[in-house]
Amino acid sequence: MNDFWIDAAALDELPAEDVKGVQLEGLDIALYRVQGEVYATSDICTHAQARLCEGFLEGHEIECPLHQGRFDVRSGKAMCAPLTEDLKVYPVKIEGGRVFIALD
Repeated sequence: MNDFWIDAAALDELPAEDVKGVQLEGLDIALYRVQGEVYATSDICTHAQARLCEGFLEGHEIECPLHQGRFDVRSGKAMCAPLTEDLKVYPVKIEGGRVFIALD
């Protein structure tokens, strides 16, 4: 299966140590800039449909604004209750100061 790279944002539009929500090809995506790296996950919490871009990012963990469940943004792994399902993660590449996300 070939990856389909989508231009998601300018790198300088992503605040350091924070999260930004974007919509790509009808999908809600959260972009995280943590310790100089960029990560991308689904923007919708797997527990209660809250937007993670409205949550609190601490290190590599995003906290859902609704019930305080946390996900690791690098792997999408659900870290604590009430979460039981991991987030979808997307490959990221940076080219020419732009952030690209691979959708499959």
